[in-house]
Amino acid sequence: MMPLDEGKSGGPPATAAPARPPARGPLPPSPGPRSATRAQRMGLVFGLLSAAVFCLWFFSAILTPFVLAVCIAYFLDPVAARLARIGVPRWLGAGLLITGLMALALLALLLLYPLLISQIGVLLARLPSYVTRIGMMVQDLLAAAENAIAPMELDPRLQDLAVSQVGSILVWLGTSATRLIGGGYALFSVFTFAVVTPVVGFYLLRDWPRLMARIETWLPRRNAAVLRQLARDTDRVLSAWLRGQLLCCALLAVYYALALSAVGLELGLLVGLLAGMFTFIPYVGSLTGMATAILLAIGQFGTLRGVGMVVGIFLTGQIVEGYIIYPRLLGDRVELHAVWVIFALFAGGVAFGFLGVLLAVPIAAMIGVLARYWLRRYLESPLYLDPPRTGG
Repeated sequence: MMPLDEGKSGGPPATAAPARPPARGPLPPSPGPRSATRAQRMGLVFGLLSAAVFCLWFFSAILTPFVLAVCIAYFLDPVAARLARIGVPRWLGAGLLITGLMALALLALLLLYPLLISQIGVLLARLPSYVTRIGMMVQDLLAAAENAIAPMELDPRLQDLAVSQVGSILVWLGTSATRLIGGGYALFSVFTFAVVTPVVGFYLLRDWPRLMARIETWLPRRNAAVLRQLARDTDRVLSAWLRGQLLCCALLAVYYALALSAVGLELGLLVGLLAGMFTFIPYVGSLTGMATAILLAIGQFGTLRGVGMVVGIFLTGQIVEGYIIYPRLLGDRVELHAVWVIFALFAGGVAFGFLGVLLAVPIAAMIGVLARYWLRRYLESPLYLDPPRTGG
């Protein structure tokens, strides 16, 4: 007996149809691009700032060699880039630059450190005679002032106080310089600064382009163009100021040291080098160096001619710095005001010590660029462009 279907069709037996998967329902609609809320953006900004401040505070004791390595890599990156463009591998160029810098620093240390220590010994040996001679000159000046303003009389106790204060200042300067230079190795770890900083600096300098490219990929896409422009502006301001200022300090240190030694100031080398180095702090360094040199000239020469030569050296240095070095090295590229730099250096030193001094200028440059950006935004916004009210 044939099956019912086969008898009706009269054809060959039908094969079973393959099982089909169950029909799926329509896909849910795409949620579309997600937009971060204002609270999320503000939370990201304040979270990063809080983390940076916490890391500076918590790791401040060990961050100094690493920050110094970052400064070295940033300073040498343009030279390494030029070497790479002429065919020198990046790793080889970085190694040559770091090795050359360390060799130069070691040579300067070996040549200058014993000489500076010997000058400190001269200062301590001559300090009593310097104090006596300066005290006699102060007494003569007070006597001349008393004769000039007669019949007014100056209290003898005031004269003795002035003389003793001048002597105390000189003694403090001498002992402070001795502690600073003679105890330099006690302040900084030789191993840390001689080994860790060059090694970290080499790896940072070798990988600097890749690090910058990686950081750029982390920028939020919404604000990436603005952040890149702000970074370029910060780099332009910071690089111009930093490289120009370091060259200026080096030139002035050599000039002051040679000129003060040429006029016969016994501690001219020490005072000149320190005055040039502290020119990094606008106005404060040069004025402090000049005041110290004048006091030492009074103690050694005891004549207006000797003091006048020292004053002439520093005035010439200021003229050369203001009208030759700065215009040629920096020009109009620097947008960091001297008062802002002084405040940043002192604030960073008070907050984090030597680490704060290293970070002060970069942070000041960044804040300056941000302030100018927001000022431009404000001048283009309705807050500034709204017309004044009319009528009552």
